[in-house]
Amino acid sequence: MTASDPKADLHFYLQSARDAVLWKLEGLSEYDIRRPRTPTGTNLLGLVKHVATMELGYLGDTFGRPSGEPLPWLEDAAESNGDMWATADESREYIVQLYRRAWAHADATIDALPLDTVGKVPWWPADRNEVTLHHAVVRVIADTHRHAGQADIVRELMDGAVGMNKGNDSMPSGDAAWWENYRGRLERAAQEADRHE
Repeated sequence: MTASDPKADLHFYLQSARDAVLWKLEGLSEYDIRRPRTPTGTNLLGLVKHVATMELGYLGDTFGRPSGEPLPWLEDAAESNGDMWATADESREYIVQLYRRAWAHADATIDALPLDTVGKVPWWPADRNEVTLHHAVVRVIADTHRHAGQADIVRELMDGAVGMNKGNDSMPSGDAAWWENYRGRLERAAQEADRHE
C-alpha cells in the first residue's frame, strides 16, 4: 500500500475537472462556445469563466491571497450573472488564459498552506463564513465537476462529443446504429413505465 498524500489526491481530481471543462471548447467556433444552450443560458465559455472566477475567490481571496486579476463582472455595479457568459469583447484566449492563471494561483495556495488553514469567504454571511482550505478545495472540486458535467451535455447536444477528454470518454463502444437502438429502448421503457403509473 502506498502512503496517502491528501494534497496530491485533491489536486489530481481538481486538475481532471479543469481539463475536462477546457476540452469541451476544442474544435468549436466562437459562436458555438458562447451560444446559450439551455433556458437559463448555459454556455461553454461562460462555464469556463465561472470556474475561473470561483477558483480565484475560494482558493485565493478566501485565504488572504488575492490574485490581482481584474474581475469586472464581480463589481457592485456589474450585471447579475456576469460570470456565466463571455461578452463579445472577452476572447476565448482571454477566458482560457484567465482560467489557467486561476489554476496556478489556486495551486500555489494549496501548496503554501496546510489543509486545516482557516479562511473567510468574503461573499458569505460573516457569522458563518469560515472554512478550512480542505473544505474550500473539496467545494471547488465538486463545483468544477458539476460544471464539467453540464459542459459534457451541452457539447453532446452540439456534435456528439462526450467524456472527460479525447482519450477517456467512459462510454460503451458502439456505432451510430447501436446508440440509436439503445436510445430507442430507453424511450420505450419510459413510455411503458408511464403507462403503468
